[in-house]
Amino acid sequence: MANKKVLAIDLGASSGRGILGSFDGKTIKLEEIHRFSNDPVMTVGGFFWDTYRLLFEIKTAILKSAEFGGCDTLGIDTWGVDYGYLDKTGALLSVPYHYRDERTADIQPYVFEKFAPFEEIYNVTGLQSMNFNTIYQMAADLRDRPWVVENAEKMLFTPDLLGYLLTGKMQTEYTIASTGAVLDAAKRTYADGLLAKFGIKKSLFCDIVEPGTMLGGLLPFVEEETGNTGVKVVKVASHDTASAVLSVPAVGEDFLYISSGTWSLMGIESKTPLITEASLKYQFTNEGGVDGTYRILKNIMGLWLEQESRRQWTREGTKYSFDELSKMALESKPLQCLVNPDDDSFQTAGNMPKRIREYCRKTGQHVPETVGEVVRCIFESLALKYRWVAEKLEEMTGKTYPYINIVGGGTKEEMLSKFAADASHKTVVAGPVEATALGNIAMQLIASGEISDIREARRIIRDSFDVKEYQPDETTASAWDEAYERFCALLGE
Repeated sequence: MANKKVLAIDLGASSGRGILGSFDGKTIKLEEIHRFSNDPVMTVGGFFWDTYRLLFEIKTAILKSAEFGGCDTLGIDTWGVDYGYLDKTGALLSVPYHYRDERTADIQPYVFEKFAPFEEIYNVTGLQSMNFNTIYQMAADLRDRPWVVENAEKMLFTPDLLGYLLTGKMQTEYTIASTGAVLDAAKRTYADGLLAKFGIKKSLFCDIVEPGTMLGGLLPFVEEETGNTGVKVVKVASHDTASAVLSVPAVGEDFLYISSGTWSLMGIESKTPLITEASLKYQFTNEGGVDGTYRILKNIMGLWLEQESRRQWTREGTKYSFDELSKMALESKPLQCLVNPDDDSFQTAGNMPKRIREYCRKTGQHVPETVGEVVRCIFESLALKYRWVAEKLEEMTGKTYPYINIVGGGTKEEMLSKFAADASHKTVVAGPVEATALGNIAMQLIASGEISDIREARRIIRDSFDVKEYQPDETTASAWDEAYERFCALLGE
């Protein structure tokens, strides 16, 4: 059969890519055809996304695809929560805010007092407390610039907005909407009662569609600009983590996954949401998945700690490669000191090695002085946090998960994958690296009938890309168990 070619537009917080997927009926091959920076802008009025620049880059990727034989469909995935308002003519009312804009810094106390306590919001939406969730951003809009909301006809989440600007058609894809605390998790529809309490008019929202829905063809002027005709836009699992989880090459239904990068997003797939006193206490979130599933997960501060430490060492005059950092960590003494990766002191940019040392000093531990000691502390702490999340999920579900699938860029850090196996006493399967783009491409192939379902997609991904397996080292089990007791004490348990 002739190769089916589809284009994944994968947008991250700092960069974006156009990746062409080629499917011959048995395996998928990937080729990056366009890469660009995503540069949010701080200006008068706040911190904003450069949405029209992103649209230009997407058109450029479509244009470049012609050099590789073109594409039949394209799909867009992005980060969650952010959105834009459209007026009655269909034009953007204002440039979309970045989720790190400071207008939501004080919004939660305001919301909890004026509209609803967090427990009520959680019991409906199933989302952990983050002040940049869409519902809090919209509350800030209503408080600080009500005239924008009053003049808005519709709102669209980022991937839906970009799809609309390409096709002229408005739809809201389920997985991206599920990130914003505007949905009733159990019903998979808008949380009408909660939105009414906030004073958010339901008419702003578009119809919800599931991943795999065909949005439609490109607008005529977009076809002319890009030199491509007949390309269809598919609503993929447009939240990037949902696409990444789709690509997990799992066998069976019960597995733990980690989408590993700047953040480590760790969880399970479930046919039902998990909204209980325990999930509220432990701050687990329920986001939408593909094929009627939920992603019950925990947001963990992942490789950010190493990335920010590396930036600090570069500022101090030494630019280490990640391989050099891993080698120095491996040569350092194990399990000397630990940190809670999600401590507030590690959330913002700055001198991360200094903050880690201050944390260890404050908690009465060995203070890591060398570069290798700092990196080893980060990796061992992340591995123990993975164990903590795994144990809480097993406690809440009553199931035992024998292995952990790690996907995404973090799989390049082999030491972290090995530590995860040792700390959790579970087999770790690492790969593929290009998880999000693969999930995007797989959903396009399902939508066009080339692949039958999610299970077949995962089998094809297993056949197409190498994964690496890590077994726990029994000789170090007791040392990791002792370290885990110390780690739990740092968490207040």
